[in-house]
Amino acid sequence: MNTFPTLKTGAVMQYPAQRDVAFSTTALEFVDGSEQRFRSYQAPLHRWEIQLSLLDQAELHQFQEFFRAMAGRAENFAFTDPWDGTSYPNCSMGSDNMTAVLAGEWNGETSLTVLENGS
Repeated sequence: MNTFPTLKTGAVMQYPAQRDVAFSTTALEFVDGSEQRFRSYQAPLHRWEIQLSLLDQAELHQFQEFFRAMAGRAENFAFTDPWDGTSYPNCSMGSDNMTAVLAGEWNGETSLTVLENGS
């Protein structure tokens, strides 16, 4: 199983960081006005927006190679949530595109979205 790479500091992401939790509920309304609700997912799904800056060339290359190895959204990998340390084994990239900028020796930047996939 592939695992999302970490920075040289051991961190998964930098501040500011963003994490979202998504629920999916379906509501059916009947002719008499009553409703029935049920979950579309078994559990909530997580999403992380990862902004990385001031990366050196090796760190930026590491994230580019990981993105290529995952073929964008095609492959799954494990991701450890930096907020609570929970490992989510079934995650994928949120896009098939990755933009990386290397403006200087210690000035690499990229942003990635990681999505937890339903089971």
